[in-house]
Amino acid sequence: MSTEAAVVNDRKEIFGWGMYDWANSAFSTTVGTVFLGPYIASLARTAAEAAGTTTVSFLGIPIAPDSFLPYCISFSVGMQVLFLPILGAIADFSNLRKRMMQIFATIGAIATILMFLLTGDLWWLGGVLFIVANLCFGAAIVFYNAYLPDIASEDQRDRVSSYGWAMGYLGGGILLALNLAFFIFSEDIGVPSDLAVRINLASAGIWWLGFAFITWSRLRTRKASRALPAGENYATIGFKQLRKTISEVKSFPETLRFLLAYFLYNDGIQTVIAVASTFAAAPLIQGGLELEQQTLISVILMIQFVAFGGALFWGKLAGWIGAKQAIVVSLVIWAGVVIYAYGGLKGPTATVQFFILGMFIAIVLGGSQAISRSLFAQMIPRGKEAEFFSFYEISERGTSWIGPLVFGLANQLFGNLRIAILSLIFFFIMGLILLPFVNVSKAISDAKKYGEEPATG
Repeated sequence: MSTEAAVVNDRKEIFGWGMYDWANSAFSTTVGTVFLGPYIASLARTAAEAAGTTTVSFLGIPIAPDSFLPYCISFSVGMQVLFLPILGAIADFSNLRKRMMQIFATIGAIATILMFLLTGDLWWLGGVLFIVANLCFGAAIVFYNAYLPDIASEDQRDRVSSYGWAMGYLGGGILLALNLAFFIFSEDIGVPSDLAVRINLASAGIWWLGFAFITWSRLRTRKASRALPAGENYATIGFKQLRKTISEVKSFPETLRFLLAYFLYNDGIQTVIAVASTFAAAPLIQGGLELEQQTLISVILMIQFVAFGGALFWGKLAGWIGAKQAIVVSLVIWAGVVIYAYGGLKGPTATVQFFILGMFIAIVLGGSQAISRSLFAQMIPRGKEAEFFSFYEISERGTSWIGPLVFGLANQLFGNLRIAILSLIFFFIMGLILLPFVNVSKAISDAKKYGEEPATG
């Protein structure tokens, strides 16, 4: 089977790669952040009221309406932790990375499009479709990230990774803005609000699948697919490949040290993002800001578009001072964000202050994540990209319960959301303590010593 010549730093291919972030970010913003959760909860509450109870039954289990989707999110994350390393191992062995990315992105997008069917007693279908879509979203991201070492040379990876994140914020932000405008004015044009929500949910799947075709037309295949040995199947090969990789990870101590630091500071980042709207909307007596829904929506949109520029800027900053140093700067800013959220945001200018704080979050948000990805891409061995990026992906999702747990316990103990926000500084301080001890040069050297086989695709 012939393949196209391996090329790096090709503008057309990098554009196609970045367009996948543009495509799939619609799922994160329109579905995950804004529309699905409140809509599913309202359908479930209506079903519970019709049955004369305060809970709904799913597979015979009584569940509070507002808890159904969070349970589905937790289950889908658990599925990712279980399956992503196996899928990464299969992709690295078979050289079918692009094909697997296409399969999982297509299934995820179709599951999202089918959310248009969510009405009445079909509230439970929303959770099932989300589990499928979110699992496929994570799987496709693994193969997408694993392409970074293929398409960009070492000196260009910070820039290219930042470009991908920036495209994601821009694409996700544009569709979210369109969907919010449609939802706000839907009744004025004769479209019921529930139908508007269903159209918006389906639009995220159409956006995801439609723009992904640009990616698939531009990404090159790096190596011919590998046939299965006699008596083997992809599942057995995946487990064998994964066991082999796990036995070899001791050869990459600096890469593991970076992953540990990333586990911690990224959990802090994800938790700040997750709890920001709760903090902003909560009553003043609980330490919140009591901001209106329209203000929160405006901040969400502002963050999407400012983060576009922030991600690009951080790519340049990494070129000026180095990737690790750029991440350290971002963690200092994140620590400042939680300190100011605790001690500031008071008085008649609290809303303006929140907007300004949101701008700082936006500037550093994409940058810290983009540079982390590009730095990790230099620390992994050739031929193992998908496997190592599966560990990277589950490090983000598999530990995402720790930060919310710390936040929840702090709020429970002190009865104050500001103290709960301040507690998250632990994750950024730990990142600032651990990250300087990562020897990036040795990590890159260790990765290069592993085999001479060219990168797979």
